[in-house]
Amino acid sequence: MSATSELRFPEGFVWGAATAAYQIEGAVHDDGRGPSIWDTFSRTPGKVFQGHTGDVACDHYHRYADDVALMAELGLGAYRFSVAWPRIQPDGTGPVNPRGLDFYDRLTDALLDRGVDPIVTLYHWDLPQALQDRGGWTNRDTAEHLADYAVAVHNRLGDRIRTWTTLNEPWCSAYLGYGNGVHAPGERDAGAAFAAVHHLLLGHGLAARALRAAGAPTLGITLNPADVQPADPASAADVAAARLVDGLHNRIFLDPLTGAGYPDDVLAHLGRLVEPTFIRDGDEKLIAAPIDLLGVNYYAPTYVAGRPDAAGGGGAYPGTEGVVEFLPPTGPLTDMGWMIEATGLTRLLERIARDYPGLPMLITENGGAFPDKPGADGPDGLGQVMDTDRIAYLDGHLRAAHQAIARGVDLRGYLVWSLLDNFEWAEGYRKRFGIVHVDYLTQRRTPKSSARWYQEVISRNGL
Repeated sequence: MSATSELRFPEGFVWGAATAAYQIEGAVHDDGRGPSIWDTFSRTPGKVFQGHTGDVACDHYHRYADDVALMAELGLGAYRFSVAWPRIQPDGTGPVNPRGLDFYDRLTDALLDRGVDPIVTLYHWDLPQALQDRGGWTNRDTAEHLADYAVAVHNRLGDRIRTWTTLNEPWCSAYLGYGNGVHAPGERDAGAAFAAVHHLLLGHGLAARALRAAGAPTLGITLNPADVQPADPASAADVAAARLVDGLHNRIFLDPLTGAGYPDDVLAHLGRLVEPTFIRDGDEKLIAAPIDLLGVNYYAPTYVAGRPDAAGGGGAYPGTEGVVEFLPPTGPLTDMGWMIEATGLTRLLERIARDYPGLPMLITENGGAFPDKPGADGPDGLGQVMDTDRIAYLDGHLRAAHQAIARGVDLRGYLVWSLLDNFEWAEGYRKRFGIVHVDYLTQRRTPKSSARWYQEVISRNGL
């Protein structure tokens, strides 16, 4: 498809942006907020680049009104944000902290006053540290606590928020947090990783049922499904490697969420590494609570080969050592070192639509980190950020999304990652994903050229 083709998206297509609480809010000690696993992890020497923390981040907690005004200026129709569990229940259980809910009350009202639809993510990785001290996601009780927390938030905001998502990228929470330890809480144990997968899914199911009973109209979950491709489609070993990785990344989540239960081949693989006593009778039925929307986060494809001497994916893909080689990215890369291949998004959306029919999708994250720096002052006296690489990335991926729609995929909208430069987890503040530049010393916001480009995309509902 030509880059100059004129494309229009369906009427009612949702355009917006996404953020996460720990990455932008700051104010970690304000108004009764308790510590999260990311507060602890970021203070652990060697875990986060140069010891960066989310203590201040983008100070969105105090500057939300200005940020919402900026969203309205850019024409965003929706804003996906996460609620910080430690603000609502500082210990993860027990009494609700009204001052924590007050912030999201103010944010929700500000969004609605500006015509921006709020989309809530209840859990975006910032587990209360008190729950981690009792085992975190390896403890079945955490799933029950998630449901209680979900109801507490809905009790305050449910009269104004239509779309509720339970979890963001449970793959990352489980495998990166408990498998290879590069994310909080920093554990390295295959058994813990698989227990976390199950309890995260169980927590989703319990929370979704509780929210449905409370009257939430639209329920979903956000995954980061991978476009897993064999290095050589004609190689049986490469195809088998891709099947294994697909099972550990995609089917282990999508199959039980949609009522098919855990795939047999995934259970067999899991059983070679750990005794799955954490899976109890009836759990898969609870996990399969009906959802109305699947959030899809996509950044890059995954190419794999079958190699008997491969290092494998380590704790990120337990049991792939000596079986799977993850090919290094080629071609143009983002500042994260991720491969730029927009056609992977089309393949992924089509695959989900084919294998899990009847499940509407929303791209809840898509974007690229690039080494943006303000340039010479422009006519308005503000430093201009000409992020042409990001514009090219977004343009390509929007064209890929449009192609999927043209092929029959029920895709309802697109949320760019991210509205603001922010705390990029273990990378600290050295990676910038925002369409708005943030000067972390002054907290000055400067829309990049990509923000103005996106504003035009939204205004014409197309490219």
